[in-house]
Amino acid sequence: MKHTYHIHGMTCNGCRGHVEEILSKVGGVSKASVDLEKAEAYIEMKSHIPIENFQKVLKNDGDSYSIHKSGEHHHTKVEKEEQPKGNGTGTFYCPMHCEGDTTYDKHRDCPVCGMDLVEEQNLSSITVGQWTCPMHPEVIKDEASSCPICGMDLVPMQPDSSAEEKTYERLLKKFWIAGAFTLPVFLIAMSEMFTNNPLYEVMEQKQWNWIQFALSIPVVFYATWMFFERAYRSIKTWNLNMFTLIGIGAGVAWVFSVFGMLLPDFFPVQFKTESGAVHVYFEAATVILTLVLMGQLLEARAHSKTNSAVKELLKLAPNKATKMLDGEEIEVSIDKIELNDILKIKPGDKIPVDGAISEGETTIDESMITGEPIPVNKVEGDKVSSGTINGNQSFLMEAEKVGSDTLLSQIIQMVNDASRSRAPIQNLADKVSGYFVPVVVIISLITFVIWAIWGPEPSYVYALVNAIAVLIIACPCALGLATPMSVMVGVGKGAQNGVLIKNAEALEKMDKVTTLIIDKTGTITEGKPTVDTIGAFQKNYSDSDILQYIASLNSNSEHPLAEATVKYGKENNVEILKTENFSAVTGKGVEGTINGKKLALGNPKMMEYAKSDILSEMEEKALFFQKQGKTVSYFSIDRKIEGYVVIGDKIKESSAKAIKELQDKGIDIIMLTGDNYNTAQAVASELNLTDFKASMLPGDKLKEVEKLQAQGKVVAMAGDGINDAPALAKSDVGIAMGTGTDVAIESAMITLIKGDLHGIVKAHNLGHKVMQNIKQNLFFALVYNTLGVPIAAGVLFPFFGILLSPMIAALAMSFSSVSVIANALRLRTQSIN
Repeated sequence: MKHTYHIHGMTCNGCRGHVEEILSKVGGVSKASVDLEKAEAYIEMKSHIPIENFQKVLKNDGDSYSIHKSGEHHHTKVEKEEQPKGNGTGTFYCPMHCEGDTTYDKHRDCPVCGMDLVEEQNLSSITVGQWTCPMHPEVIKDEASSCPICGMDLVPMQPDSSAEEKTYERLLKKFWIAGAFTLPVFLIAMSEMFTNNPLYEVMEQKQWNWIQFALSIPVVFYATWMFFERAYRSIKTWNLNMFTLIGIGAGVAWVFSVFGMLLPDFFPVQFKTESGAVHVYFEAATVILTLVLMGQLLEARAHSKTNSAVKELLKLAPNKATKMLDGEEIEVSIDKIELNDILKIKPGDKIPVDGAISEGETTIDESMITGEPIPVNKVEGDKVSSGTINGNQSFLMEAEKVGSDTLLSQIIQMVNDASRSRAPIQNLADKVSGYFVPVVVIISLITFVIWAIWGPEPSYVYALVNAIAVLIIACPCALGLATPMSVMVGVGKGAQNGVLIKNAEALEKMDKVTTLIIDKTGTITEGKPTVDTIGAFQKNYSDSDILQYIASLNSNSEHPLAEATVKYGKENNVEILKTENFSAVTGKGVEGTINGKKLALGNPKMMEYAKSDILSEMEEKALFFQKQGKTVSYFSIDRKIEGYVVIGDKIKESSAKAIKELQDKGIDIIMLTGDNYNTAQAVASELNLTDFKASMLPGDKLKEVEKLQAQGKVVAMAGDGINDAPALAKSDVGIAMGTGTDVAIESAMITLIKGDLHGIVKAHNLGHKVMQNIKQNLFFALVYNTLGVPIAAGVLFPFFGILLSPMIAALAMSFSSVSVIANALRLRTQSIN
């Protein structure tokens, strides 16, 4: 029989595995499996087992977990945590992604690796232009005024410190305390190196040992006690990590010293000095812990730089905006802006929300969003994005997207999500880390045994010191940080250059891409089609009649080509007629009924669908335009083709250069378009593209991606339309043009804000540099640990007489993680253009 129970108290995969193991050992259980996300346990048993049996074994494990039947009410004990909570608006996650994209509501240390969680940066963490009284902080206003209590002028509220800053400040305080008590311990211990130790003239060594013991207590039980708490938790949950090794190593040194001081007769002569006192290692324990604390301090400072790109993006959001109300200018907080509000943007102002210019014209600096330094001219009707900077002319705009819907908010959210995602290459580090700590502990024990048996006198002293050095120098965190740090910096770098990465996997796959499929309209071309001409094939209808019918029919469609014809019709003062039974036929065209006439507009497949025959003279006329790279759509009335529309779409200036750069990198480029063969050939010839396919329906593009993947190729697909969405989702790397549809962007792994092919060059360069950086980090971490552990064990002693002090080992360990982060930060200065 099989039963399902609810489990509470699990926070990570380590907890899940631990609970699963406990339940599996209950008598009568055939199999137990635990689902972390659903918080459920599935237990197969030979015969019914009372739930009390399961509750008992879980309670015996420490009362961390609870089990109950489905539907039962339960209480969860919440322990009070005296840790910084950030500003209350962020999300906290592990920088090593131990639990994937698991997040926490408040700051704490990771239950798997023990590292301090970091805070996600978002727009809600910005103080939105509120004012307060310096004398009466309870007074908060949305605008500058005087205090209603004391009359003083209000001052702008300062944003709360981030969790990172609070963590750094907390660690810094503890570091100074640890340093203040460790330094005298170190000096007392080092005085033994002098032949005539001046301290022994003051009091005997035994008394100085008591002084060291007293000075070590604040270091061990206050400044660095968190290391021992994390070590205990790691052993309890069997999530062995860096703090396991530190806790064991430093703990053994300190506990040994206390026992040696209290019970000297218990130890052999080898552990004693000439005065009969046992060698104590209070200085080793305190220096090790203080150096590890310094490493954590440096990491906290370095972590704050890895998400600097998001912080820079956050600075783009203004706190205030000027709203037009009944002809008057009113200054309001950005969070008070609503849809359809009219805002006035003055020279040099930051655009507060997304919208369109309703009056005036200007130039906009969009470099912070697109990465392109050249200001863009904007006129009435053009779109403007939040975070961009106005030039030297004022204009009015209508708010179309506010709050979390703005482009800037979406960019920040996408960067945050991608920063927490895992790259496949990280699985290598995870596999190594899974065996790392147990192997190091075993090596430490072997080191002790070898030195105790074959080492020089005092052999036990050498054995203890070298065993501790092995534990301290090993650094699994360097391995764990190698991938996520590079991903975090790389994703931020991409965002600053207009390349939005949805997840870390996209970066890794982008570096491996062998084939790139690109759409034509909106990808190679501007995506801003214009009508060249509209005409009649027969004399049954005039050109103006054909234009009216086409504009009226297309007024119901959202396709870019349809919008072009409607705009052309309005420019020619055409009256839009009512359309009935309108429908769009994917990849072919549109149809509908106007004044009782059944109309169809589209490509030859649409005419076939509408049962309208294309005559040879019609094909010849269409071919004339198609050879110029134009798109020709046929128009039929009551199954008889009566007219046509010729639409042009300019090729983007960057397309030819970008295609050549990608081809030079060894990437095969294929153009797939729904347009006809002749138009496609004209565009391909202009761009020196030898591989293209025309008249491709959405299903055809999808099949082409599958065909290439079956040949073992890594395929990237770039497109901007709804018809590209299936192929974008199926490809190894889907690349959406930011100027395209929301469906295409949602289906893609990478979004190019500016929407041109040069963005693909940037994305490929970014992927290559990030993967190169990750491999450097992994190499450094693996080599560091591969060389560091044997040296600490004493392999150089027989040849060169070199031994590694545990204190030096602690210093090396602390800087290993910092070095990995520093290498990842180099990505900020590298160009991807």
